[in-house]
Amino acid sequence: MTLKEDEKRGRGAPLDERIAGALVGAAVGDALGGPVEGYSPEQIAERHGGRVHGVVGPWNGDAWRTARPIAPYHKGDGHVTDDTLMTHALVRVYARVRDHLDAHAVADHLVPDLMSNPRWIPELEAEALPLQRIFLAEKWLVARIHYGHVDPREAGVGNIVNCGAAMYMAPVGLVNSANPVGAYAEALDVAGAHQSSYGREAAGVLAAAVAAACAPGASPGSVVDACLSLAKDGTREAIERVCEEASRHPDFESALRPLREAVAPYDTVGPDYRSPSLGARRPSRLHAVEELPVALGMVVVARGDFRHAVLGAVNYGRDCDSIATMAGAVTGALGSPVPEGWAKTVADASRLDLWEPAAALTAVTCEIFARDVSRRRAHERAFVELGGPACSD
Repeated sequence: MTLKEDEKRGRGAPLDERIAGALVGAAVGDALGGPVEGYSPEQIAERHGGRVHGVVGPWNGDAWRTARPIAPYHKGDGHVTDDTLMTHALVRVYARVRDHLDAHAVADHLVPDLMSNPRWIPELEAEALPLQRIFLAEKWLVARIHYGHVDPREAGVGNIVNCGAAMYMAPVGLVNSANPVGAYAEALDVAGAHQSSYGREAAGVLAAAVAAACAPGASPGSVVDACLSLAKDGTREAIERVCEEASRHPDFESALRPLREAVAPYDTVGPDYRSPSLGARRPSRLHAVEELPVALGMVVVARGDFRHAVLGAVNYGRDCDSIATMAGAVTGALGSPVPEGWAKTVADASRLDLWEPAAALTAVTCEIFARDVSRRRAHERAFVELGGPACSD
């Protein structure tokens, strides 16, 4: 498919399809990447007899309950991970508040949801509190806000700096569809409860990427341009370098190693993903999370095609469930269709309705837009009464 065909397809996709594409696409990418998370492209190829091309089983087969370092999680067989659990939790906050969110909404609604409402957790194959599944960087939300009574706007300070907030920020981009500036600002506020430094920055830029992807006529190039216009410091440099390298490759196979080399100078984890370097995940103005630039790079390599971008992210390895989540959200928002077979497999295996959150968020997004128009008109009327138009003379 040519780039012009991609752009034509994206231009015709209505809002509800873009929101469904982004949320379902993120969940599918998450589920495909889960079983190979933490490994290198070479290890993945050796384990699976070549590249991964769809849903695969656990890395350790039937020993997933006890095999370290994965145990006790059933990663694979179409199970989503904490990326999707957190994304759906944020959608529920929007459905409750029905307006733009901030860090206080995280404290008032997201944190209680994580620690009070049992849900089916696919990787545990049991009903449990989401708090019992999410990673330590996400448990930080509960520890700091609920138990520590920290101001939500500052609660992210002190947490390890990673992609924990960025991985579930797609809903912020969708609520601000076609408005990357608004998405960036809102996500920075929301993520302040969870992350600081370049982790918080990645959350803002991922939301902006999804919002930019929703614009009529959007393309991978326009999405990257929107990100570069907003991103700061090491995050901006990493995106620019990785996407520049990505533009040289016709497929993900040739891009796997070059994209890793391009992002390596900005990544704090280091070459051994399971043994982070001494400076890993510490605040910095020079560094970036690895996941966001690589996800955008795979979108560029794939020319916006969902299947190609997600499979590239999955076979990249390392934190590939989050990389594929982000790539799936952006390409889904661009209008690239999520393979129905993958979506059904993931929904059935995870015992989740992947389309209900999208329907809920679509309704909320329309309500918020109407509120925004009303607020903007009120501002215009007040500004005119103040003699505002004279400012432009």
